[in-house]
Amino acid sequence: MTSATLIPRLRTDLAAARFTVPGLTGLWGIEADAALFRNQRVPARRALAALATTLGRNEPAATLARLFLLSEPVSSADLDAALPTLRATGAEQLGLVVVDGVAGDGPAGDADAGVRPIVDLRPYSFIDAHGAGSWWIVSDLGELALGHPLGETHVLGIGGASRTLSGLMMPGAVGRALDIGTGCGIQAMHASRHAEHVVATDISVRALELAALNAGLNEIDNIEFRLGSLYEPVAGERFDHIISNPPFVITPRAEGVPSYEYRDGGMVGDALVEAVVRGAADHLTPGGVAQLLGNWEYPGETDAFERLDGWLTPVVGLAAHSSEAHSQKLDAWIIEREVQSPGEYAETWIRDGGTRPGPDFDRLYDAWLNDFDARDVRRVGFGYLLLRLPVSAPTLRRLERMPGALGHNPAGLGAHLAECLAAHDWQAQTDDARLLSTQLTVASDVTEERHYWPGQPDPTVMTLHQGSGFGRAVPLDTALAGLVGACDGDLAVGAIIGALAQLLDADEVALSAELLPKVRDLVADGFLTVPEPV
Repeated sequence: MTSATLIPRLRTDLAAARFTVPGLTGLWGIEADAALFRNQRVPARRALAALATTLGRNEPAATLARLFLLSEPVSSADLDAALPTLRATGAEQLGLVVVDGVAGDGPAGDADAGVRPIVDLRPYSFIDAHGAGSWWIVSDLGELALGHPLGETHVLGIGGASRTLSGLMMPGAVGRALDIGTGCGIQAMHASRHAEHVVATDISVRALELAALNAGLNEIDNIEFRLGSLYEPVAGERFDHIISNPPFVITPRAEGVPSYEYRDGGMVGDALVEAVVRGAADHLTPGGVAQLLGNWEYPGETDAFERLDGWLTPVVGLAAHSSEAHSQKLDAWIIEREVQSPGEYAETWIRDGGTRPGPDFDRLYDAWLNDFDARDVRRVGFGYLLLRLPVSAPTLRRLERMPGALGHNPAGLGAHLAECLAAHDWQAQTDDARLLSTQLTVASDVTEERHYWPGQPDPTVMTLHQGSGFGRAVPLDTALAGLVGACDGDLAVGAIIGALAQLLDADEVALSAELLPKVRDLVADGFLTVPEPV
């Protein structure tokens, strides 16, 4: 029986079993859910055991959760009951399990149990600009299930970085999208919600197989999968939207240091992220946007942003994985979210590979620090890159550091990024005279905070807060607070400044010169919105 026949059966059975995020939470409760997020299985295991005792039988969703989420062996009879149309034999044909105690990649279990998992299969739910959605995602077993460090060809499931990038993904409708380094296919699947056609690439045959399985399982038919590194599989092609959670981890190129396909691109330092950035101009359509995550190094006393700006500058005769020369400078908005010392960085990624404290951990730690010392790397930054091929001349160069918590964005930051880009473009075409004649409105998520000395009528501190987006806070003086407070869509900016000049006994021209740059910043960051075009 072919996968084309088996996958619909699996889909039908998973749906009938209510093998969903809400369904599983209903089985074991929110505390066990939270523990699983921390890679602790005991609370969920205890909850499922208690449920089976109470019911006198195993619920289909509980059987599937024990098998695929907790990596526990189950009986063939229980799996047949949980997957009545696919059955255990069909699950084995799809490469999900091994039956009758056959040795596999999973943890050793009781041969009498009959069935053991060789992949992780779990429900995934999300909210984006297109609404709520849910999928089932297949990936390789993690360290907790394996009981040992990951293999170098491991295909990662949905983690924090993949959730971050999918949340950042701009949702505007496009014709063609490209997902570089697709892994289990999650970014390509998200892109399929706003793109007519998606090309997903990876260097791993195993990753492409699992990604194709995930697309088929979730009835997504507009993704094309191609084998190859970075832009090689799409040479000469252009896309409206490029997305990449590339293998950006900076790994020592030394003997005995594992190189994981899902996170290590095989290049020295941050060269892989540089290659993705430098190659974007050759593969974007005019106005097209590339969005990716990345690490970047701080060598010596050099600020990493100086290096990033250099990656964005055209280099005649040089193009990453392309015979073309870079002919146009990109618009860019780069946000650094975190900076780590070499030691912190090494500890993070050695643990990520499943190596626990001990001699092997120390050996790898030395290798990482030796690598950073050899290149005089003092710190490593992590963040988001948004690049755009301008239709004409570039107008956006925004490199900023933004540590700390973000605003509340249940549907992600993608729509906010798109709104900020549109606001930037509006301002780039708007001189001060037109801005003064524009009627602005305070965004619905914006609040103002005031602090007073006891008994005093005037505030000592005023701050404007953004509830969503990046959760920015902007200090206010009296004039700016008055202007923002009057932006209700009725009065033009110039009229408001004129009234404020009279109230504050200030020169209107000087006040306008002081306030307009601040107004532009508030528009660019989404505090103030411009009228919708008629």
